[in-house]
Amino acid sequence: MAGEATTIARPYADAAFKRAVETGKLGQWSDALGLLAAVVQDPAMAGLIVNPKLSTEQLVDLVFDIAGDKLDDEAKNLVKLMAENGRLAVLPAVATLFEESKNAQQGTLDVQVIAAFEMDSAQESALADALKAKLGRDVRITSEQDPELIGGVRIRAGDMVIDGSVRGQLAQLANELGI
Repeated sequence: MAGEATTIARPYADAAFKRAVETGKLGQWSDALGLLAAVVQDPAMAGLIVNPKLSTEQLVDLVFDIAGDKLDDEAKNLVKLMAENGRLAVLPAVATLFEESKNAQQGTLDVQVIAAFEMDSAQESALADALKAKLGRDVRITSEQDPELIGGVRIRAGDMVIDGSVRGQLAQLANELGI
């Protein structure tokens, strides 16, 4: 389903990105899409989006009420269009794709690091420098801890995944041994 959501979301994200570049409002669009993604990901709202008893207008009004005055007319038009096409549920994917386009244009890359132990700022900085040298782009790291990795790190940068965790190496060894 995630691949399908991305396929559905891509034209909306591309159109929003193109418009944001034309109007010089990348930050404003980024904020609006982030807010909309958070709204539709709320479990209560997700249930309402698929509720056939709610009309498109009621759904749009509900989103606007929740978002308050944080959406400009163009963002509101996007919400209306997506609601009319039954696509509000893919707003998180639209926001993600928009951010990827924005980062590519700005020459930055968001990198998620999952480590077995908490990383300090010096380790994050060293990793960011190494990834910048390898990828040729500025890197923004977000890190989290997962003790189930046993040791090492798992790095996700866009479509690239580097699994340097002990758990990943054990899984690869088990696969090679046919266990």
